[in-house]
Amino acid sequence: MEKDSKIYIAGHTGLVGSALVRKFTSEGYTNLVFTPFPEYDLRNQQQTNDFFEREKPEYVIIAAAKVGGILANNTYRAEFIYDNIMIESNIIHAAYLNKVKKLIFLGSSCIYPKNCPQPMKEEYLLTGPLEPTNEPYAIAKIAGIKMCENYYRQYGCNFFSVMPTNLYGPNDNFNLETSHVLPAILRKMHLAKCLENDDWCTIRSDLAKYPIENIKGKSAKNDILEILSKYGIAYIQHPVSSIQHSSNVSLKIWGSGQPKREFLYVDDMSDAVFFIMNNVDSTDIYNNGITHINIGTGEDISISELASLDKEVTEYRGVIKYDTTKPDGMHVKKLDVTRLKQMRWKSTTTLIDGISKTYRWFVNKLENNQ
Repeated sequence: MEKDSKIYIAGHTGLVGSALVRKFTSEGYTNLVFTPFPEYDLRNQQQTNDFFEREKPEYVIIAAAKVGGILANNTYRAEFIYDNIMIESNIIHAAYLNKVKKLIFLGSSCIYPKNCPQPMKEEYLLTGPLEPTNEPYAIAKIAGIKMCENYYRQYGCNFFSVMPTNLYGPNDNFNLETSHVLPAILRKMHLAKCLENDDWCTIRSDLAKYPIENIKGKSAKNDILEILSKYGIAYIQHPVSSIQHSSNVSLKIWGSGQPKREFLYVDDMSDAVFFIMNNVDSTDIYNNGITHINIGTGEDISISELASLDKEVTEYRGVIKYDTTKPDGMHVKKLDVTRLKQMRWKSTTTLIDGISKTYRWFVNKLENNQ
């Protein structure tokens, strides 16, 4: 790619898209184009086609998607499959019609079977049933992978896919009704710390920025306590005490805490995509009998261990409990990143550093009312 090549980043305001914008901009690429919502609804084929015909992007990265955690995936099943299939189908087909030089589609590690061998290799796609709680989203992502593969096989398009592991970082989704596990726990712990410190000013600022089920910063105190309790943040009758710490607040997390997950800081992911865009073509993928490249750290951590790191970063002092009546999802989900390492790329941000950066970003947004 040339520095002035026209590059379309779909989903440029989200967690992934904004990191890609930061990366390409920092590398001196000056001709990025976007489709801001609601001016452009990528589920609408005509609007998508009109954009491509007018802008004629040379390179495309598809980071636009409807995403969420277990609760959102299991609740909005029809929306997750419809919205994602429409978005990727419209963009991929328009890219073909307008002779895009290279397209990278970003999927998700949930494409792999529920009982997939660990770590998950690219070859394991479609070798078994999917995890039921996010099956609609996974099927949509698999459809995008297969579209890229078959537009290459029929038309010779330089289209292929990458599969990031669980991502987190600036511009993450902190809405407790739809967020993924890391930002959800981080925000819950922030609210729990504020509650144990009787910091109602910060609690109200938080809810003003991110309402929970229509409970906002100006809501009555009892209503706020009720919604916090519903999401696992509550006073306890008998404070937990030690020589150094005490708290009268407990925090409950979905599931047993035992499942293990892999987490990648989003700016590391954008660096990997930048590297792949400049060094990999579709023939490098499909001629090796795979449809995509995994992007991750190759290391995982239990949810309970993640909670301990979040506790350290937020300085929450209280009790952490686990609600075993709620689903865990896949017990283990770690990517095999051998291929990416063989290309001489690996992540550089440690999990504790990434969580710290993310928490500072989150608190800064609240303090500056952004």
